[in-house]
Amino acid sequence: MKIYKFLSLFFIAFTLFAVSSCQSNDDDDHPQDTTPGNLQIKFENGFNNLGGIVLNQTTQTSSSGQKHQFSTLKYVVSNISLIDENGKEFKYNENNPDKGAFIIDQADAVAGIVYVNLTGVPKNNYKKVKFGLGISQNAYLLGMDGQAEFWNRAKAKGMSWSWAAGYVFVKLEGKYGSNAADKEFMNHTGNMGNVTANNTPDLYREITLDLPTTARVTNKIRPSIHILADLNQYLSGNTPLTLTTANDMMMGSSPHLVSVTNNLTKMFSVNHVHNDED
Repeated sequence: MKIYKFLSLFFIAFTLFAVSSCQSNDDDDHPQDTTPGNLQIKFENGFNNLGGIVLNQTTQTSSSGQKHQFSTLKYVVSNISLIDENGKEFKYNENNPDKGAFIIDQADAVAGIVYVNLTGVPKNNYKKVKFGLGISQNAYLLGMDGQAEFWNRAKAKGMSWSWAAGYVFVKLEGKYGSNAADKEFMNHTGNMGNVTANNTPDLYREITLDLPTTARVTNKIRPSIHILADLNQYLSGNTPLTLTTANDMMMGSSPHLVSVTNNLTKMFSVNHVHNDED
């Protein structure tokens, strides 16, 4: 009788082990859901890492003591990439402005935020975000047929010159002065068409930012990356700048606008990341 009970228990244990092994094999045959998800990037423009620039109202004093405010504040971001924990990079519509370029316009801000929504992002844990300020030469040289949709959007937003000249990368307009912001200024940065053929500076810049919290993209979780743009860098960045009648009305890629571009490249930082259900 004892032998019978022992054999019965052995048979039950063997059966449970077999079932468990089958389930394990089934799990190996059907990996976890890898359905892509979505991700949102929030751009908030401010001074000294404090958001809330109000056009024609918020006034900043530069490191050189010059007051300035913006009536127009726009810039183009493109070639967004997400970098995971292992350094693998997901490139979102690289060099495809129609699907991968966005105009950040302070006039469009909702409660100080301009939203960029990315779809079809692979499920992963991302530790860094990278993007271009402006439009790369690789994208521009594809010709108008390869970016007609974005070209029309940029034209409607005043972010382009003629096709031969190309896109406006950053458009800053407003007023400045020593005692009060009462003189008009206009600084528009951008490449002059084919920079190699035209022997002009390439003002396209790429920015890489670490995320303070991992952005966990799944088909149920849509991370939100909140980026602050510190426009104090415009005149008070690595190269302190002073607006004068010699440079207050400039468009293109002059030495002054190269310095403006280099300063603005340093203005971005990630404030925080939310991992919210989509």
